[in-house]
Amino acid sequence: MLYNKTKPKSIENYGKEMIGKTFRQIFDYGKEKGILKKDNSNYAALHEKKNYKGGLGNLVEECWFGYEANSNPEADFQEAGVELKVTPYLKNSKGFRAKERLVLSMINYNDIIKESDFEHSHLWKKAHLILLVLYMHIKGQSDMDSVVNYVQLFTPPQEDIAIIKSDYEKILAKIKAGKAHELSEGDTLYLGACTKAATSAKRCSQPYSDVPAKPRAFSLKSSYMTAVLNKYIMQHINTYESIISNNGDVGDFEQFVTAKIAAFKGCGINRLKECFGIMGNPKNLPSLLAFRILGIKGNACEEFVKAGIAMKAIRIQKNGKIKESMSFAAIDYQNLAKETWEDSTFGNYLRNTRFFFVIYQEDFRGEYHLQGSRFWNMPLRDLEGDVRAVWQETHDIIAQGNLVLKLGKNGEFINNLPKKSQHPVSHVRPHARSRSDTASLPEGTQLHIGPGVEWSDLRQYTRQCFWLNGEYILRQIS
Repeated sequence: MLYNKTKPKSIENYGKEMIGKTFRQIFDYGKEKGILKKDNSNYAALHEKKNYKGGLGNLVEECWFGYEANSNPEADFQEAGVELKVTPYLKNSKGFRAKERLVLSMINYNDIIKESDFEHSHLWKKAHLILLVLYMHIKGQSDMDSVVNYVQLFTPPQEDIAIIKSDYEKILAKIKAGKAHELSEGDTLYLGACTKAATSAKRCSQPYSDVPAKPRAFSLKSSYMTAVLNKYIMQHINTYESIISNNGDVGDFEQFVTAKIAAFKGCGINRLKECFGIMGNPKNLPSLLAFRILGIKGNACEEFVKAGIAMKAIRIQKNGKIKESMSFAAIDYQNLAKETWEDSTFGNYLRNTRFFFVIYQEDFRGEYHLQGSRFWNMPLRDLEGDVRAVWQETHDIIAQGNLVLKLGKNGEFINNLPKKSQHPVSHVRPHARSRSDTASLPEGTQLHIGPGVEWSDLRQYTRQCFWLNGEYILRQIS
């Protein structure tokens, strides 16, 4: 017998024998040893296809562990309560990160409402003990030739389980409210409800509503899996402090965080600096002060990193307005031209990201005072409404080579990208050090210039980015 299918440790030990082998070698092993029961004439070629359902997970199941891949809702090694997951990671200039979220199980909207609690849920049966098989994805190389680097049993630590349980309950509450069609990965922290369908047009029924919803699956977010990879698998030094570890049982994490911030409501920035011993005026001072209030000495915390939470300091001026709109990463024109809305960089960021707004109000003397905080993610109606319209307009202008630059009344350069005055939620404007800080336009396209405009290279244009309007953000926090 290759391994004892009733004992998790036996399964893990046998799995570790894959370390150092490519998936092609694992396939050859399964074929030579008679472990693979299926017709293998086209097996490797199928598993090399990027979108082949099951992919390398199925290959490991069938060629190494000797059981046929199936859609059984129970854990893969049912007798041991172990779920097998094969997942890639990437190496970049900052280290290692998960390539993608870890999909756990489909959400059956009609069945999940019958579950008694999280501990007895279909999800927890899949997630409480996972055999992670990790390999590094190398761009331009078939994953069949990637090497298995790590094989390890993983159970989320207790402090993470508390947040995962809370995420599950938030998703369930939305389904019970007849709002499965409004689910978003940005609703939650570690556990997401990701879309899971062959096409973006597919819909399914939901209870308590006649509105069809996108098929979704429970998944551990890529930001969470990056933390798992570095802290628990590679066992690198954890450089992030934990809000939970510093405070014990915090109950609902988001409520705890906002309550801690609220305890300092009305305090001016100068008083907070004195209270927490911060010298000078660092650029990220408003965010640093929030972290100090939460008991964090640095400028990041473990829970925010795991959840991919973006902290944003919002400063409301004495006139009741926000001075600046919220900017995002510079647009890669060439990538934008190839994207669709469903797989767009900007759309996916807003779908998946939960924001933490820390709000300061300016007094009549010009000093800002802490007013409170809130967690937020963009409502679906705004994302699929104005933001999508702005993205689509920008995409079409760039992809079709219709970017125009002309002189304004005061001699300034004006382009034809979506303006703040034209849209209630978002717009596009520069995100560059200077006009000469440019990026390449899609191959075969060029900038069109009007009379009086001088431009050195029509294949390049000043870096731009998507922005959320300040007035829109103000409405969200009011």
